[in-house]
Amino acid sequence: MSGLLEVIALHAADAERAEAGGADRVELVGSMEFGGLSPEPALVGQVRRATSLPIRVMLRLREGFGTDGGEVARLRGLVDAYQSVGADGVVLGFLNAHTDIDADVVREIVGEPDFGWTFHRAVDSCFATDRAWRTLATLPGLDQVLTAGSARGVTEGLDELVQRARTDEFARSVIMAGGGLLAEHVPWLARAGVRAFHIGSSARPGGSWKAYVDADLVGSWRTLVDDSVRRGAPAP
Repeated sequence: MSGLLEVIALHAADAERAEAGGADRVELVGSMEFGGLSPEPALVGQVRRATSLPIRVMLRLREGFGTDGGEVARLRGLVDAYQSVGADGVVLGFLNAHTDIDADVVREIVGEPDFGWTFHRAVDSCFATDRAWRTLATLPGLDQVLTAGSARGVTEGLDELVQRARTDEFARSVIMAGGGLLAEHVPWLARAGVRAFHIGSSARPGGSWKAYVDADLVGSWRTLVDDSVRRGAPAP
C-alpha cells in the first residue's frame, strides 16, 4: 500500500525532479509570496510538457483568503485557462468575513467540476473548525483538503489532525497533511488513517525556495510515506 505524495513546483524543472523522485502529483504555484499565488497559464503549459504527473494549480491572486465579485470572474476564467493548457485540477480556498468557508464563492468558481480539486490551508484559519469541515463535505468535486491542523503548521496542529482523522470518516478520506510537515509527523498521521502528504521547502536543498526540487529528497519522502502508510494500514 502506498500513500499520495504531492510536491510544490515553481517551474518545469521542479516538476521534472519531483517526478524523478517518485512524487504522485505537483501543486504548481506562480510564486511563494503570501504562501502561494497563481501562475500564468503559459507556465502551466510548460510544466505540462515537462512531466506526466497530474498538475493541480494554485488559484489565488492576493494575500489572505478573501475575494470579491470582480476577482471571482477572473478566477473562474483562470480555471478554464489552466485546463486548456493541461492542468488536471486546481487548489483554492476562500473564507468570508466571519472566517467561515465561503461556500458560495467556491461553488461559483468551480461550478460542477469534472475534475478533482484541493481546498487549501484556508481551512486552518477558520474559527469554527467543526463547522468548516461540515461545509467542506458539501462542496462539489472536492477530493483533497490541504491542512496542517493549525494556521501555525503541522507541529502545532498534529494532535488536531490525528484526532480529526480518527473520528471523522470524511476528513480521513480527504486530508492531505502539509504546511511545515516534518518526517517525524508522518508515522503518527499514517496510523490515524491519513494517506496523503504535501511537501514544499523540504523537497529542496537547505529548505530554500531558491533551490530546485531535489529528486533524492523527494525519494526519501516517497519511502517514508509508503513505509508509514503500509505500517499504519489495518490488518486484512
